[in-house]
Amino acid sequence: MLAYIIRRLIAVVLMLMVVTLVTLSIFFLIPKLTGSDPATMFVGKQADPAAIEGIRQKLGLGDPILVQFWHFVSGIFAGRDYVGGGSTIHCEAPCFGYSFKTEQDVWTMLSDRIPVTLSMVIGAAVIWLLLGVSTGVVSALKRGTLIDRTAMVTALAGVSLPIYFTAMLAMFLFRTQLGWLDAKWVPISENPGGWFMGLLLPWVTLAFLYAAMYARLTRATMLEVLGEDYIRTARAKGLTEPVVLGKHAMRSTMTPILTIFGMDFGALVGGAVLTETAFSLPGLGNAAFSAVGERDLPVILAVTLITAACVVFANLVVDLLYAVIDPRVRLA
Repeated sequence: MLAYIIRRLIAVVLMLMVVTLVTLSIFFLIPKLTGSDPATMFVGKQADPAAIEGIRQKLGLGDPILVQFWHFVSGIFAGRDYVGGGSTIHCEAPCFGYSFKTEQDVWTMLSDRIPVTLSMVIGAAVIWLLLGVSTGVVSALKRGTLIDRTAMVTALAGVSLPIYFTAMLAMFLFRTQLGWLDAKWVPISENPGGWFMGLLLPWVTLAFLYAAMYARLTRATMLEVLGEDYIRTARAKGLTEPVVLGKHAMRSTMTPILTIFGMDFGALVGGAVLTETAFSLPGLGNAAFSAVGERDLPVILAVTLITAACVVFANLVVDLLYAVIDPRVRLA
């Protein structure tokens, strides 16, 4: 098991290096190859030739892409000095870049937003896993009944409705008409009750979409597993139905669900843009949305890398859980 974990960690580090290099190439190399000047996209309010040349020097845009890659990666662990245009800007570690438009280092801008996104995504993930998997299992066991049809129609509605529409509908019903809930961010350290009530609507709205998808996936996988020979063998041996379902069927059913969950969870931690924007939550997705509107490329670059890192680490956790569910994976 230890060798398997070491192999996976090495693969994660290599994957993160490749993702970072590709992302930097997209932001710095491709514009240069297409005849654009990357410095003009990073410049702040003073877009005169001297300021653009200063940005060019600070970012080292004249250096090869691998040198820029090294400066960026070393800045994450040791900080970085942006020198050029007659001035020096120091960015403390972890330095994910510097926004010349807001004149702030990117990590300072994003670090306060990470707890918001984590709180929303973890809470929604708990709801959608419990609701989606349990609904899918019940539908599979009650195949063709009214319970199955009702659950699948509801799931189809959840998959079909855009999340911004569901968010607007939830706010109109529960905040405007009933006055029960209001979606607003309250740090859990200040008021745990306010934190819970403020995130309840975003949790339910986000979970509704994903629970619907997981219910359909669980139902389809469970029906396929229940038709396998080893399930019939287990029943023929006289095992009770809870043992057959819990010990044999669910183990195989959870494998594809874990795969999808790793990618969904990692991508959402990088920023649930529509949900955070709809509920005005100050998370990473909201920051990315604002940065796109303002063309603040360092922020977009940092959120992109954080999202990629979250997806890679979430898949690492999923791979480790595979090894727990199916020991044959450790030998692959």
